[in-house]
This record gives sequence, structure tokens and C-alpha cells, in this order.
Amino acid sequence: MATKSKQGEQIHPAIKGVQMSGASKVKVAVSDIDGVLRGKYLHIDKFLGAAEAYPAGGFGFCDVVLGWDMMDVTYDNTTATGWQHGFPDALARLDLDTARNIPWDANTPFFLGDFVNADGTPHAQCPRQALKRVLKRAEKMGFSVMTGMEFEWFNFLETPESWAAKQGVAPQTLTPGMFGYSLLRMNQHREFFNALMDQMLAFKVPIEGLHTETGPGVYEAAIGFSEALEQADRAILFKTGTKEIGARFGIMPSFMAKPHQTMPGCSGHIHQSLSDGKTNLFYDAKAPRRMSKLFESYLAGQVACMMEFAPMIWPTINSYKRLVDGYWAPVKPTWGVDNRTASFRVIAGSPKATRLETRCPGADVNPYLAMAAVIAAGLHGVEKGLKLTAPPITGTNVGGENIP
Repeated sequence: MATKSKQGEQIHPAIKGVQMSGASKVKVAVSDIDGVLRGKYLHIDKFLGAAEAYPAGGFGFCDVVLGWDMMDVTYDNTTATGWQHGFPDALARLDLDTARNIPWDANTPFFLGDFVNADGTPHAQCPRQALKRVLKRAEKMGFSVMTGMEFEWFNFLETPESWAAKQGVAPQTLTPGMFGYSLLRMNQHREFFNALMDQMLAFKVPIEGLHTETGPGVYEAAIGFSEALEQADRAILFKTGTKEIGARFGIMPSFMAKPHQTMPGCSGHIHQSLSDGKTNLFYDAKAPRRMSKLFESYLAGQVACMMEFAPMIWPTINSYKRLVDGYWAPVKPTWGVDNRTASFRVIAGSPKATRLETRCPGADVNPYLAMAAVIAAGLHGVEKGLKLTAPPITGTNVGGENIP
């Protein structure tokens, strides 16, 4: 519950918490186009000013982060920002509901922010705002979108210095061999495993499950199911936090979609369901496969729009290199019931657990943009009453055309 200042204004509990903690600085961050968190420290006084309600508050953040790639190379073909505009400040506003403390950084307070226009309206190029627009659309349709993300990633025994010395070639993997679900490999690096589980939980990024995957030094984590915006926040914080925690152990985690040509790539699966606030609307006990008509239309929308949302789920050239048959990646716009070779896996179980797993995205996605794309496609299917025109596949990538 909010408290009041001497002037009678409401004070957000997060602001009160920072003030009571005695913190002298706060870390803040925004997402760039690639899903890389760009941030800075703010002195406590600067933070308190930035946290004030509109029309006051906010802080300047160079808009180049919306016009360059993950290597800080500026795009030549964007009109949103660029040399022609002089790279001015964009206005960022903190979302005080994202408050958390960073357990591996002396419990420094942390907040995520959104880019907004001068009049307070959402900035069109802000990835987090893109997801919020889609979720508002879902809300108007009477739905609450619940999601959960899974990430696979490679872990390398490298530092920024050793990696630079190797010029990005032949990194040393954390462990040799494949060893999916290996208790022995987990125990071998238990300090890192335990730090991920425990410190992510303290960071308000609960991990449902963590295990080794098939590949040298490959791990997989499932992030606790939540409302979609919260899930996207957790996902982007998980990727950044994993790298920060790993660095303390001399480990360099990589969420590249396809680091090695002869190994399986790394996925970023998105689990989804629609709720009315109480009930999972994807479940129908009397329907074939226990899929409600709503679920079928939502799935049909994603199947129909798969190639349209391709840039959101395969953002780089390397993303497409993951889409190779025989390497645990879907290569056709197909759906199946509990079939991990399909692009869209229907998990039709209990009333609570029935959901869609969109298996197309790689681990390199921007969680906000990928989630916005697949949810928007699903809602399109619901709005248009789309039907599934093909049966579920039952074999390995049988049916449908290859992804171009």
C-alpha cells in the first residue's frame, strides 16, 4: 500500500523501499532492439527525480540504443534515429513495479524503464512498449495472457580478455561431451548451478527447472510462468543476470542461436495460455485433445502468421542457421500434440497446465518483440475465427513446407 509524502502525494512502495534502504545509487535499464539491456547507475537524488509521476520525472537516454546493433554499429536504413537526427536523448520512464535488488551487486536497487514521447505516450520503437500494446489488445478482448519462457545456452570457459585474444574463434566449452540431464555434470559445476537458482530467485526471476542439455557446456532453464509482461521482464533479466553471475566463475554464457555448425542450436521456447483471470480458456474437457475452440483459433493464427513474424523470432542471420533438420529445431510451420519436432507444440493436459509451446524462436530473441509477435498472431486467429486447416503431425517434421 502506498504511503503519502508531506505534501499528501502518493509515494510508490518501491520508492519508499529505496529510501528506507539507505542506498546511494540505483541501477536502471531499458531494452534495445536486440534485447540487450542498456543501463546506467543513477545517484539516489537523480533517481528520486526520475521516479516522479508524469508530467515530471523521467530521464534522458541517448536514442542510439534504438538505432544500433549488439556490437554498437549504427544502422544506416532507420528513420527512427540516426546521424541525420544527431542522436538526441529519448525520454525514459521507470516502471516502479519492476523494483528488485541485485543480490550479486551488493543488493543495489534495480528498475526497468520504457521509452516514451515528450507527451507521455509510448515510444513506437520501444520493444517493451510493443509488447504492452499487444497486451492491451488482449485485455480489450477479455483475456489475460500467461506465458513462460525456456532458454538453452552454451557456457564457455572464457573471459572478455581471453575471448578477444582468440578473436572470437574456438571458445573452450565448460564441459566436453553431450550429457543432457546429467547429474554428474550438474555436480561438477554445482557452485554456478546453485548461484543461478538461488540468486535468480532473490532477483525475482524464479527458475522452475535447470538442467544440462545435450551439448558441451549447454544448460537449459525454464522461467516460472507468469503474466506476459512480467515474463518478458524476467526473460531479459535472466539472460543478463546469467552472464553477470557466470563472469564471477570465469564462465561466459552465450545465448547465440547456433554457436556450432555440427551441434544443436539454442532455443527460446515460449509457452502461452489465455485466461479470464480465473480459468485457463485453452482447456475444454469435452473437446478432442481437450483443446477449446479458442485455443484452436489462437494456434491457427500463429501457424498462419509464422512467416510474417519471422523477423521477431529469428532476428539475425545466425538465427536461421539453427533451423536445420535433425538438430532439435523445427523447420516447417507445423503443429503437433506433445511433439517436439513441430513448430507449435500443443500441451493438452490438466485444466491448469494446458498451453501452447511456440518452439520456433531461438535463444537470441528479444523477449519483448518475440512475445509481442506470437501473441499478436494468436489474437489475430481468435479475432478472425481461424480454423486449423491441417492435422497435427505425428512424425518428425512430416507435413508442410520447409521454412524458406
